[in-house]
Amino acid sequence: MNIRPSAAIRQNYNEIADMCRKTEEPVFLTKNGEGDLVVMDIETYNRREKMLKLREELLGAQEDRIAGRIGCTLDELDVYLDEIISEV
Repeated sequence: MNIRPSAAIRQNYNEIADMCRKTEEPVFLTKNGEGDLVVMDIETYNRREKMLKLREELLGAQEDRIAGRIGCTLDELDVYLDEIISEV
């Protein structure tokens, strides 16, 4: 976990940006010793958003299945998941 004081973003922007890109992890910024902001590179952010969306969709599908609602065939699901994974 990368933690830096909030002043570091002004003083060391390029260093923090490089760290985010290389580690593909967020950097946590503190203000007065308390958590304040999280910074990450745009590719990591987009990948996390896509994974979150996929998890939400899978949860919805699971809830539909449990409730007995009609879903899709395994082949349709396989194609759909391949498309989603290729986007990530």
